[in-house]
Amino acid sequence: MIAAEQFPWLTALVIFPILAATPIPLLPDKDGKTVRWYALGASLIEFSLILYVFATQYQMGTPGLQLIDEYSWIPQFGLSWSLGVDGLSFPLVILSGLVTTLAVVASWNIELKPRLYYSMLLLVFSAQLGVFLAQDMMLFFIMWEIELVPVYLLIAIWGGQRRQYAATKFIIYTATCSVFILVVALALAFFGTDFSFNMSELSAKEYPLTFQLLYYLGLLIAFGAKLPIFPLHTWLPDAHSEAPAPVSMILAGVLLKMAGYGLIRMNISMLPDAHLYFAPVLAFLGVINIVYASLTAFAQDNLKRRLAYSSVAHMGFVLLGLAAFNSLGMSGAMLQMISHGLVAAALFFLSGVAYERTHTLSMDKMGGLAGAMPIAFALFTAAAMASLALPGMSGFIAEITVFLGMATSDAYNVFFKAAIILLAAIGVVLSPIYLLSMLRNIFYGDPGEVEMPKDKSWEILPREAFVAVCLLIPIIGIGLYPKLAIQTYSSKTVEVAAQIQRTLPDVPDAPPLSKVMSVPAIEQIVEPSL
Repeated sequence: MIAAEQFPWLTALVIFPILAATPIPLLPDKDGKTVRWYALGASLIEFSLILYVFATQYQMGTPGLQLIDEYSWIPQFGLSWSLGVDGLSFPLVILSGLVTTLAVVASWNIELKPRLYYSMLLLVFSAQLGVFLAQDMMLFFIMWEIELVPVYLLIAIWGGQRRQYAATKFIIYTATCSVFILVVALALAFFGTDFSFNMSELSAKEYPLTFQLLYYLGLLIAFGAKLPIFPLHTWLPDAHSEAPAPVSMILAGVLLKMAGYGLIRMNISMLPDAHLYFAPVLAFLGVINIVYASLTAFAQDNLKRRLAYSSVAHMGFVLLGLAAFNSLGMSGAMLQMISHGLVAAALFFLSGVAYERTHTLSMDKMGGLAGAMPIAFALFTAAAMASLALPGMSGFIAEITVFLGMATSDAYNVFFKAAIILLAAIGVVLSPIYLLSMLRNIFYGDPGEVEMPKDKSWEILPREAFVAVCLLIPIIGIGLYPKLAIQTYSSKTVEVAAQIQRTLPDVPDAPPLSKVMSVPAIEQIVEPSL
């Protein structure tokens, strides 16, 4: 571990957006101009601070925790303010800063209650950074819960016609399932003689197999609702279809990645023996996500619902990467989270641009928009190409890395790997079809029910083009030179993969489930109950 010697940089990163939101209620509210510029300035300062800290204080390639800030918070309950950064959190913090700052720029036309709106955006900013940087499991849970409230309000107040239903469904699914994080945190902390919520200390404990299996399942439910994993995914299409575009950018670009991060940080790193048994389950769930969501996307006329199901499908590749039991699969999972965060943010933002012009999300009512919005059409097409994994885009290198990780895994036999890869490849075939048909319905053919202007008044504005380009540049950059992203996390994913590979039993040429769930291991589960 490398501790911060002078200034508590990570604490400053987490606290600054909350402090910046505090004076917003006192700012003038006329037309929201003052609040808008203030929020933009605060988010730019925060993002600049993130870049400065990691450019000058962070040591790339070091797997251990760095810049550690640890203070006793509530010692009577064993709570500490413990923050740290490593290869798992570093790229996601950068992603969070970029997407959230661009979401503030994308919110320029918000007129309803601007002071409350921008306060909630800044609060979400702090909470998501707190999740990625927390090294105390109870602090992680608190930050996880803090994020839920502003997202609920952002959907419930500024969403579409069914916003109350979508916001309520979001809070029920995510808040209810996240209770499992609290239960697991308490169980891990009370286990053994040393009471602590510190993640490093929790990882060092040796838990019985039955204990690990039970609490791995609890965390899988908690994170599975946010990722989301089938069948806990149904809140996501409703939330995206009703949320304003900037909120969808944050939801798809950052908040879903909190669950993938949690699976690596807690399920795999803290409970590696249980991961041995659940890895095939993750592979099956990943395939279900990919195939089911891809097929369901075809049935969606609502533009944002189609993109939402696309997100569910792409998160399936994260599960496949985590199930591969090697550093290549783990790298693919991380790269998929980074890539999808950028691509989904771009697509949902551009869908918001189209909605502001047409006032509809029904693709059947659109058509021929390419003539009225040629630049927006080009940007939308580029983002869709990245989503369908066109070579040269980040989506391609992320998905191919996941496939290679599963294909080279020593945890399963050739028949199991072939079946998983073949089923996952169905999603690779389906995604170009539903994404290209989406582009055709919106931009090609005869105009639909939407009456388009004869001039270019619907063309994308410079501010809007700036947001899209800022997302497309890293998408193309990572696609052409993947090392840009891979070097940020590779040392840590290699370490985590080595940790879980040590749990693999040496049973050559066994069927996949018997190789992963060997007879001696089953006896460890059964004997205590006898």
